[in-house]
Amino acid sequence: MQKLAINLENLWLQCISEIEKRVPPQTCSTWFKPIVPLKLVDEKIIIQVPSRFHYEWIEEHYHNLLENVFLEVLRYIPEIQYTIVLGDPSFLQPPQENGSEIFSIGENINNENTRLNNRYTFDNFVEGNCNQFAKAASLAVAEAPGKTNFNPLLVYGGVGLGKTHLIQAIGNHVFKGRKAKRIRYVSSEKFTIDFINSIQNNKTSKFSKLYRNIDLLLVDDIQFFINKERTQEEFFHTFNELQQKGKQIVLSCDRPPSELKGLEDRLISRFNSGLITDIQVPDFETRVAILQKKSLQDNIQIPSDIIVFIAANITTNIRDLEGAMIKLLAHASLNGEDISMELTKRVLRDLIKRKNTNLTIETIQRIVCEFYGIKEDFIRAKTRKKEIVFARQVSMYLSKEMTNFALKTIGLHFGGRDHSTVIHACQTIENKIHTDKSFSTEIDEIKNKIELTV
Repeated sequence: MQKLAINLENLWLQCISEIEKRVPPQTCSTWFKPIVPLKLVDEKIIIQVPSRFHYEWIEEHYHNLLENVFLEVLRYIPEIQYTIVLGDPSFLQPPQENGSEIFSIGENINNENTRLNNRYTFDNFVEGNCNQFAKAASLAVAEAPGKTNFNPLLVYGGVGLGKTHLIQAIGNHVFKGRKAKRIRYVSSEKFTIDFINSIQNNKTSKFSKLYRNIDLLLVDDIQFFINKERTQEEFFHTFNELQQKGKQIVLSCDRPPSELKGLEDRLISRFNSGLITDIQVPDFETRVAILQKKSLQDNIQIPSDIIVFIAANITTNIRDLEGAMIKLLAHASLNGEDISMELTKRVLRDLIKRKNTNLTIETIQRIVCEFYGIKEDFIRAKTRKKEIVFARQVSMYLSKEMTNFALKTIGLHFGGRDHSTVIHACQTIENKIHTDKSFSTEIDEIKNKIELTV
């Protein structure tokens, strides 16, 4: 056994030597040196990589290179299998054929597929002022599911702020600690699709039995239930039965329940019966911590000044932060360049929002109202007229995009509305920009008018 390990280590050193001849030093250091060979048997080699992203990048960009190097060193091409370190370094799992991670810790105590992603844990969730209470509440639920007053627990916040990470962390913690037997994570969209399929196949009783016999139910993005009457009714009865049995329910949403128009009052009442907590946009210090943790997890060295620069300029959400890092790493690796400030600014120039410190929210309100032919006072008033609500949402979105004002401050300029209303407005406009090309052009036109005033 020891002899095999030594031979395998020597073999990999030879492979690294060959790789260094074919790729730039930065590429070799970033993508190949973190690899650990685990086993070579029956013309099959198993190698360990530090993350799912690392595996996907190697497979997409360097699989042929690995095969050529193995051919050079071994005189044949072995079948390459990957093992990924997920959370616990002692817990190693190969990816399944469909590319998704296997979730199994020791003996599988769950009778059904949990649908959890075990990359989402409390250990790799970066805590800051923006999410501190939400994490504390989630951990309390995870330690004693169904035994706290936080039932249901509902976490809400904007896109990419970590809601999915947090509620899945609850599931993974409960599963690993064997605090519940039947656990299921599901998006509200998946719940709806499964329910529709059960109706079409005359299996509604089986569907109901599955979901009403769960010990911990985690449902993501419940805003998708809006205007789906049959699904809402099914979920209402599922919710009631689980709660009456003392089972734990955890939900996530993009806004507070009170703002879920198109959702039955009886469901909103149930959601309000537990604990509701929000996740806000991370502050600068939290953004730095997120990037530092991400680089450590992926075993990638990024200079501290680069991390600070990205954190200072990508202020929207965690997903955008990580996307910026991946884009930077991709360019550096493919072009064989070292990660420098010049490269960072060039690669991320489209992601970095240049915000004018002289621009005021009042200026944005004035120009948006002029564009849509609306009196300025109307968007600060309580009116719910469709055209005024729309202009208000556009103004909030542009205030967030083009200034450095906090969400709370922006809300105060619109009749004292809270930050969650601003988040919802921004998400609504972002979605419309992505799906409506003419509207995207309209927003650009308004931006140009605003920029000409400062």
